[in-house]
Amino acid sequence: MLQTSTLKFLKDLRKNNNREWFEKNRKRYEAAKEDMAALVNAVIAQLGKKDPTIAHLLAKDCVYRINRDVRFSKNKAPYKNNMAASLISGGKKSDFAGYYLHIQPGGESFVGGGRYMVEADQLKKIRQEIDYNWEEFRSIIQHKKFKACYGELERGEGMALSREPKGYEKDNPAIEYLKLKSWVATTPLTDADLTEKGLAKKITTAFETLQPLILFLNRALGE
Repeated sequence: MLQTSTLKFLKDLRKNNNREWFEKNRKRYEAAKEDMAALVNAVIAQLGKKDPTIAHLLAKDCVYRINRDVRFSKNKAPYKNNMAASLISGGKKSDFAGYYLHIQPGGESFVGGGRYMVEADQLKKIRQEIDYNWEEFRSIIQHKKFKACYGELERGEGMALSREPKGYEKDNPAIEYLKLKSWVATTPLTDADLTEKGLAKKITTAFETLQPLILFLNRALGE
């Protein structure tokens, strides 16, 4: 579970996203950072029993910095309004598929994962793997546990081609998944979920449901 003080800090940061306020509240931030790290370490300990590829990780390998990179953004707010972590065998900067946790009070928290905005060489590998092993891929995303938890893969703006990719026919049974440029699934966490004692278990269960997709994607990418 997360402490209510962590959620309060993030709510207050959203209203006061400037360096002066942040420095005055740095102790609150450090406490929230430790709270998030404890949650991530608890999830790693549980998930690592089923997925040994992430069992060696520590929270510091997974949790993202709260500072924003504003160099190429019109939004010059110096801090993120969320805390997030990626559990990937090679660490949060790895190019492999992995699990993702996003904490943002106000009904914007979620858990999920996959591979987001894939580079051209990796696109080719994943599409080929789906094409060659369509029945296996379909069984993963249509499994009753996956459907119950995630519903369907994300298809937000910019996440898919409008036409079939080069080298694939329109009547390919996997065509709607071959059009994707990201293979990602998410499910929401309510603000009430965040302070429940069973939060780490809830997150772990969602990740375990996602594991077959992660393994499939990473097989394509050559892990």
